[in-house]
Amino acid sequence: MTTKHARPETTSNQPIATMNAVVNDTYGEPEAVLRLSQVPRPGIAAAEVLLRVHAAGVDQGVWHVTAGLPYPIRLAGYGLRAPKTHVRGEDVAGRVVAVGADVTGFTVGDDVYGFAQGSFAEYAVARPGKLAPKPRNLGFEQAAVVPVSGVTALQAIRKGRVEAGHDVLVLGASGGVGSFAVQIATALGARVTGVASTGKLDLVRSLGAADVIDYTRDDLSGGDRRYDVVLDIAGNRPLSLLRRLLTPRGSLVIVGGETRGRWLGGTDRQLRAMALSPFVRQRLGTFVASENAADLAALTELVESGQVTPALDRTYPLADAPAALRDLRDGRIRGKAALRAT
Repeated sequence: MTTKHARPETTSNQPIATMNAVVNDTYGEPEAVLRLSQVPRPGIAAAEVLLRVHAAGVDQGVWHVTAGLPYPIRLAGYGLRAPKTHVRGEDVAGRVVAVGADVTGFTVGDDVYGFAQGSFAEYAVARPGKLAPKPRNLGFEQAAVVPVSGVTALQAIRKGRVEAGHDVLVLGASGGVGSFAVQIATALGARVTGVASTGKLDLVRSLGAADVIDYTRDDLSGGDRRYDVVLDIAGNRPLSLLRRLLTPRGSLVIVGGETRGRWLGGTDRQLRAMALSPFVRQRLGTFVASENAADLAALTELVESGQVTPALDRTYPLADAPAALRDLRDGRIRGKAALRAT
């Protein structure tokens, strides 16, 4: 593999050949299968860059890949019986330490954030098309929690065609994607109502929501209020209820929602929404998030202008990745969590 401008870091005057990484060789609950291990430091191809990881974001997708659930995720290329790639993590913020011969736009020493292969490690490989310069006003830990959740939120907002003056309902407003969706929709001039549990309502208000709903106390099906756009990011509410919350020509975007089932894991609602949408006036649907530098750049503008701030709740050392995933899965994280790799 060819690199240019490589500036390898050294220990005792010898190039570092191994690194610490969070790995799993079998599918299962994070506490059972994840471990901190010494593994070979990755090399890069001509169209890749090598990052010294400073921080990595923690999101629900990492749990799914670690557990191999729901089962269709294994058919998506992650490995039928065991993970094909053993180092976990995707969100990343770090510094470029080597670039491939065909790479343009990045040089050694650049501070970047974006999507990488195996970011729960001291080093990770990334493609330039999935990276952007780190926002100047964010530290590495804050920047690391933006890519997966921020890009997903941005694309959900676009899918729903959110505009100034719209009434927008965000279900799961205190989570990773939801915390960005509230801020992005507000920045566009929409009036946002955020749905969260009692202990997280203050966070949702601080993100810019004009109104909040406590789902542990309030019945969403009650009342006459209707919304131009509903972003369903959490829970597993019936499609019929979500439609009742919409205006006659409103838009529903199902971003997530889990039953913890092993086969569909809640994705049946997305399938039913897409099947029904052509036959009703409301727009019902979902999308698959696209990892790309252009949307990272759009988020950078929002962050550097002060319109969006990552809601970073907790930071864990790399070795505590299983605990971070468990806290996230159990709803103990308000907004986002990060791992420190250095």
